[in-house]
Amino acid sequence: MESGAGKHWTEEEVKALLSVWAEKNIRKQLYGTLRNKGIFIYIAKRLQALGVYRDWKQCRAKYKNLKYEYRTVKYAHNSGDSSKTMKFFHDLDAILQYEPATQLTEEDANGRCLATLSQSAAPGTTEGKKKK
Repeated sequence: MESGAGKHWTEEEVKALLSVWAEKNIRKQLYGTLRNKGIFIYIAKRLQALGVYRDWKQCRAKYKNLKYEYRTVKYAHNSGDSSKTMKFFHDLDAILQYEPATQLTEEDANGRCLATLSQSAAPGTTEGKKKK
């Protein structure tokens, strides 16, 4: 199968991506880091084993687009607009509903806010903080 930069993802390809993304260890790694090239290289290799030939950049772009669209629809639903919908919403809801909520609770020495997990360790420790 040819995989050009502008080639649309088929329904089967998206389902394969979601099946890999749904794995607990993948979800944990994706949530816990901002520098995630290595994770997407691994995801691309896993997809190849499933017959989906996409490079890591395509996987990351699709991941980001799906997540953005999901959050847009979820926000609309929470605001009372149930007319907004998307394909794979329920699959994404199952994957993303377990992400820990983040809240801004601390500032560093330069006055910048640091996002910490609501279930994080005591303030002042590095455990639980998102990397900048």
